[in-house]
Amino acid sequence: MARALWKGAITFGLVNVPVEIYTAEDRKAFSFSMLDKRDFAPVGYKRYNKKSGKEVQWDDIIKGYEYEKDKFVVLSDEDFKRANVKATQTIEIHAFVPADAIPAEFFETPYYLAPSGRGGAKVYALLRETLRATKRVAIAQVVIRTTHHLAAVVVQGPALMLNTLRYDDELRTASGLELPPVGLKAAGVSAKEIELARRLVDDMTEDWKPGDFKDTYHGDLLARIHEKIKKGETHRITEPAKDEEAQPRSAQVIDLAELLKQSLGKGATKKPLQRRAAATPARGKTALRVVSGGAAKAPAKRKRA
Repeated sequence: MARALWKGAITFGLVNVPVEIYTAEDRKAFSFSMLDKRDFAPVGYKRYNKKSGKEVQWDDIIKGYEYEKDKFVVLSDEDFKRANVKATQTIEIHAFVPADAIPAEFFETPYYLAPSGRGGAKVYALLRETLRATKRVAIAQVVIRTTHHLAAVVVQGPALMLNTLRYDDELRTASGLELPPVGLKAAGVSAKEIELARRLVDDMTEDWKPGDFKDTYHGDLLARIHEKIKKGETHRITEPAKDEEAQPRSAQVIDLAELLKQSLGKGATKKPLQRRAAATPARGKTALRVVSGGAAKAPAKRKRA
């Protein structure tokens, strides 16, 4: 397990649960270099002093808040801590809600919580088993690095997981979007079409098995990269396809009911595209960073909070 991102305690009532936070994400992503299309040389950025024009090393960079034009107050890690010592050192639980009460759009980033220090395991287990028995999740607030997060503490097997949540005012409403009206008649959908669509949904319903779904596009893009290298097209800028097959299909259908019947007839219970893991290169060998000259290098691991 990676190094802990945060150390502190979960608090609810007078109970104190010492914990550490660890990232629960392991994103698979390509890291691309930016090139000058005139000569394909890598494009770089310099951190420079705007007064002297000289380059500045990372060790000499500190944070500053501009409170007036060209006037700054310097902030160190200790300043962020002193702004609210309790918020930076505790995951303060404010309420408990039913496990299914939080809409999906509020969830943001998952982290694992692990007990910390001597005696922490018992109170950790107490909170975990209480949440499990009551089928509740804990709603809390915590400062991670310099950001104050709303969060949900949930049970995930033997672990407690902290999912950061979006605040209500961080979510946009759907007003202004051109959406079809609600209701069958108003939306122009017939009862027959609903029944056929319901049969199709029932036919495709299965247990949630997240391991069945793989990032197949990652392998497809890697294959495209190798294809360009093999063909000696490392410096060829591929133009958009002009054939009709490459164009997006229209959403207009002549007979929706007939389309649903055809879908049912084809037995759409299994989705072959979701199980193409065998065609994906082995884990750990899938990410390349393309640079000038067609060479390929492994990318640096992306850092995430």
